[in-house]
Amino acid sequence: MKRLTGRWRIVEMDMWDREAIDLIEPGFIEFGPDRTGEFGFVALRGSMDCRTTKRDGHTAVEFTWDGDDEGDHVSGRGRATMLNEETLEGHLFIHWGDDSGFRAVRTDLADRPGRR
Repeated sequence: MKRLTGRWRIVEMDMWDREAIDLIEPGFIEFGPDRTGEFGFVALRGSMDCRTTKRDGHTAVEFTWDGDDEGDHVSGRGRATMLNEETLEGHLFIHWGDDSGFRAVRTDLADRPGRR
């Protein structure tokens, strides 16, 4: 989990454009050193219970989450895989709702020129 630990900036999602992703605050997913994490995008915020694994030889994490979407309780599951040291690709599922793929970069790299 150490390589995943830290905040990642969500820069792209299948279901929402960048303006929507950053509606409340810049979209993010963050992994703590203790198998916990959190994420936020659009008006959705969630706390995660994470388990690390390997996926096609890459460090990956699978998680369940519980959170809030504009005052409504929501929950779901997700996964993310480190493609390299600076890029994370994953999928988030909302129980009884939408699901979307996402791409994220380490926070310190998110605002460099050439990043979407």
